[in-house]
Amino acid sequence: MAKQKEKEYDSQQIQVLEGLEPVRKRPGMYIGGTGRDGLHHLIKEIADNSVDEAIAGHASDVWVTMLADGGITIRDNGRGIPVDTMAKTGKSALETVLTVLHAGGKFGGGGYKVSSGLHGVGISVVNALSTRLVAEIHKNGYVYRQEYERGVPLTPIKKGEKTTDTGTIITFYPDATIFETTTLEYGWVVDYLRHQAYLTKGLRTHLTDERTGESYGFFFEGGIQSYVKHLNLGKDVIDEDVFYVDKLVKDVQVEVALQYAETYTETVKSFANNVYNPEGGTHLTGFRAALTRIVNEYARKNGLLKEKEENLSGEDTREGLTAVILVKMPDPQFEGQTKNKLGNPEIRGYVEQVLSEHMVYYLEEHPGIAKKIVGKALLAARARKAARAARENIIRKGVLEGSGMPGKLADCSNKDPKQSEIYLVEGDSAGGSAKSGRDSKSQAILPLRGKVLNVERARLDKMLANNEILSLIKALGVGIEDSFDVGGLRYDRIIIMTDADVDGSHISTLLLTFFFRFMKPVVDGGHLYLAKPPLFELVKPGRKSSIFIYDESELEKTLDRIIEERKKEGLKVTPTDERFRQAGFIEQKRYKGLGEMDAEQLFETTMNPVKRVLMQVQVQDAEKADAIFNKLMGTEVELRKNFITSRAKFVKDLDI
Repeated sequence: MAKQKEKEYDSQQIQVLEGLEPVRKRPGMYIGGTGRDGLHHLIKEIADNSVDEAIAGHASDVWVTMLADGGITIRDNGRGIPVDTMAKTGKSALETVLTVLHAGGKFGGGGYKVSSGLHGVGISVVNALSTRLVAEIHKNGYVYRQEYERGVPLTPIKKGEKTTDTGTIITFYPDATIFETTTLEYGWVVDYLRHQAYLTKGLRTHLTDERTGESYGFFFEGGIQSYVKHLNLGKDVIDEDVFYVDKLVKDVQVEVALQYAETYTETVKSFANNVYNPEGGTHLTGFRAALTRIVNEYARKNGLLKEKEENLSGEDTREGLTAVILVKMPDPQFEGQTKNKLGNPEIRGYVEQVLSEHMVYYLEEHPGIAKKIVGKALLAARARKAARAARENIIRKGVLEGSGMPGKLADCSNKDPKQSEIYLVEGDSAGGSAKSGRDSKSQAILPLRGKVLNVERARLDKMLANNEILSLIKALGVGIEDSFDVGGLRYDRIIIMTDADVDGSHISTLLLTFFFRFMKPVVDGGHLYLAKPPLFELVKPGRKSSIFIYDESELEKTLDRIIEERKKEGLKVTPTDERFRQAGFIEQKRYKGLGEMDAEQLFETTMNPVKRVLMQVQVQDAEKADAIFNKLMGTEVELRKNFITSRAKFVKDLDI
């Protein structure tokens, strides 16, 4: 039989996507994905344009309204998108920016000296990914309106009633056929608008949620100084004042605000044209280089650092530092559409220059604060040396390296990390049950004795002296701090399994603190989980099978269902406060510890991949998580007390 001729690869196989088709075909290329983050990126694309108007000095307010019907409206009192006809396209400027990729006023045409937008795809991408978009422009004394459906204009732009207002109003409805969810989160929008108000002095941001009636507004006269104070809220700061500088170098505005606190963690956030750059870039590099040099020079000059002592490292000078770096420039060069990193090489020198000029003067004028900063860095240096010695000693003994695993680790036989998981189990008793009941091929067990060290109040040298922390680091295979490598992770899932009581919750929080502070890439990679053991077991008389209940609300629903079943069977049900009695005198057992279950029960309820309930740990807002860990695990008792008492009303059942 003759071989069938393959279809020729010619011009007929070349597909040309017109207009906004590429966006609907490959949305991830433009907004990073179609999940929660991609959905909320749509809000950012529109609102950033309004903020750009404020940065340029043409707007004072941005209003966001979350509509009851699932849409969202973003309004500003800026100049309004131009509505006159463009000679190049033959369409209005409004329709052009809404339907053409890489069309906008941010490409050197004089519309904006500074803007957060670079690629010019923002508003057109939102239009393409919305079932409906309505643009209303207040400009030239009139209201102009145009409506779109999935990026296609339904009518030409219409000139309507007269108005004395100016500005742009965009209402859009995310396309449910594109996104995994179209439910917009109030908390995300609150945080976004708060940040924009911090980063733009004089800007007022407003939010209204028609779904719930909630509303919020922000205005921070101090700008990024207020932001640093917000980040350090509840921390024991070295000085109440925030160092701040704002200076124009050529055509680049450089703002820096910083303050030290009595903590061991560093919080430095860098922004370019109000866009957060999580991976930093040239502005962050310049800041770090200048700060390290300035602190060392001051320490040498004033005899705080002896002649024979080595220089303080960058990490030493930044321990306990909270800082915000904001640069505004005409032509930001970001790496990638998501703008994670700033690439303009000249910015490093500008930031170094500004910080050097002003911070040197600040330290000379405030010797008390300067000595505290240097003193803290010297303590950090000594701790770093102690940690290095401890780490070298541990490595020498083979605790962190080599083939040997912690003696109490019951490892799984599978050597493929993707097919392996480890349970971090509270106590030897539960650890014994977990070891006996597990699937030894894919499930490893590491029992942890007692309360794990609170790493929020400990440096690395103290951590490395803690056996439980050492066993955990060794078992996971990723190392710690400068030797950390997430690629060495030995298990795809790390599951924290503790008792369903106050002590169990405390141990879980201690472990979560450790992972957030020292192994955040493990959390970001989706590897960390919390097991959810049952709270109750319901056993009917004469029946071998049990019903396991995982929370109070589920218990109520289950008892209601059993009562209804008894009524249908014609059995009399008498009202009583003891709900389980009217459900047939069912035996109800309340579990307080994992050790109360035998190996088979523990596996079936909490470890069986088919039946178990796992909660994946995600950090959706690192800034908020940082604040909560500081409140719960830091040194400020009053903060922790207030946090707990303010939430006590939400606790239904507390075992003491």
